[in-house]
Amino acid sequence: MMVRTVGVEEELLLVDEQSGDPRALSTAVLALAERRAEGDSVFESELHRQQLEFATEPRSDMRELAEVILRWRAEAARSAAEAGGAVVALATSPLPVSPTIGEGERYRWLADKFGLTTQEQLSCGCHVHVSVESDEEGVAVLDRIRPWLAVLLALSANSPFWQGQDTTYSSYRSRVWGRWPSSGPVEIFGSARRYHEEIQALVDTGVLRDKGMIYFDARLSHRYPTIEIRVADVCLEPADAALLATLARALVETAARAWQGGDPPEPYRVGLLRMAAWQAGRSGLEGNLLHPATMRPAPAQDVVRALLSHVRDALEDSGDLAAAEERIERVLKTGTGARIQRDALARTGSLRDAVGECITRTRG
Repeated sequence: MMVRTVGVEEELLLVDEQSGDPRALSTAVLALAERRAEGDSVFESELHRQQLEFATEPRSDMRELAEVILRWRAEAARSAAEAGGAVVALATSPLPVSPTIGEGERYRWLADKFGLTTQEQLSCGCHVHVSVESDEEGVAVLDRIRPWLAVLLALSANSPFWQGQDTTYSSYRSRVWGRWPSSGPVEIFGSARRYHEEIQALVDTGVLRDKGMIYFDARLSHRYPTIEIRVADVCLEPADAALLATLARALVETAARAWQGGDPPEPYRVGLLRMAAWQAGRSGLEGNLLHPATMRPAPAQDVVRALLSHVRDALEDSGDLAAAEERIERVLKTGTGARIQRDALARTGSLRDAVGECITRTRG
């Protein structure tokens, strides 16, 4: 059996280690990381200078992938410390911030085109790339994983605060990200040809700069032979990032097998999928989610266990079932990053202290 490879892209906040305030340090941090790596750095700039991104190489072994995530988070922390700051895996800044647009013509274009939407996009996601054999297989997978993507969002929810306030959402990042015109869930495509026709039609409107601005919850990568699942917040705990990657691969494999077996995708319209995404962003794992089998409310723990059941065969075949089960039960018990942040605030009475705790958790 072919074991699909997985790569992870994580966006991290750059902050002052003492105050927790976001700091525009990306230029300095990138220079330090590149010098340490002798010109072959995995780190890249992002839309705002208070952000840093890294991308892992494709891996087939999830334990190795987890180790790589830990290693690059640690390297990011070292470079940030040398630049006078710290990195923290939070999907939004708990503390007030006036973001600084990054350098480069592309970022200036976005700022001019989308105005306040661009300015307010200081948010950090986790993108998981899973290999596919062809665009045809990839689009078949996209059509079949749509109902389950909101569950991945709920599992990763890590952005309860915005500009110093509790938003009452578990993933407010998902609401901010939804302001882009090409973001969110999509209808069933049915074939690679129809997928590419739709992408080209969106780019031809002139609203989007290029195919890189296709911000669907999941898409065919325009750079790699992969499905790119983009729905998740960056996870506070590195082990949860590895869990997210494990579940994403299992979802892709399960969907590909369903396609090969002639099973059609669930015919949910995009309006229902938007309801599911909103509910996941609102409650995370703290209340109900919309169950992918019915699109009716069900306790979040039941929905997460339904996801595990849905991908069980793929997890068994890849040897990841026991680790995935163990980590899911831990997340269901201790909560996502959103709960951890709120608990830290309740315990310390200070958003700054809560960010400090999260800096430590980011390093694993």
